[in-house]
Amino acid sequence: QVQLVESGGGLVQPGGSLRLSCAASGFTLELYNIAWFRQAPGKERERVLCISKSAPTSYADSVKGRFTGSTDNAKNTVYLQMNSLKPEDTARYYCAAGYWSCDDINYWGKGTLVNVSS
Repeated sequence: QVQLVESGGGLVQPGGSLRLSCAASGFTLELYNIAWFRQAPGKERERVLCISKSAPTSYADSVKGRFTGSTDNAKNTVYLQMNSLKPEDTARYYCAAGYWSCDDINYWGKGTLVNVSS
């Protein structure tokens, strides 16, 4: 059974930090390109970052300098460290895996909600 399960979401104040986790099962994450997406109500889905197998990690301009993606191959888990959070970061965050690229996703998690509010 192939799964991506996000965790770590919740309520955080503006300026605060949060770390999201995405645990994979049924496949090996290090063989895939890994992306984090987010979607707020009424807005289009946005790719936050892409952890590529063959290139440096890329970040959306909206999160560059504040968010950092990382991997722990031993745990088959990826992380999204979010710092200096803003209210506009409020969204449901999804991890996803694409064998060929971050533009062609094979597996999606169900997401975890992040609410940045005072």
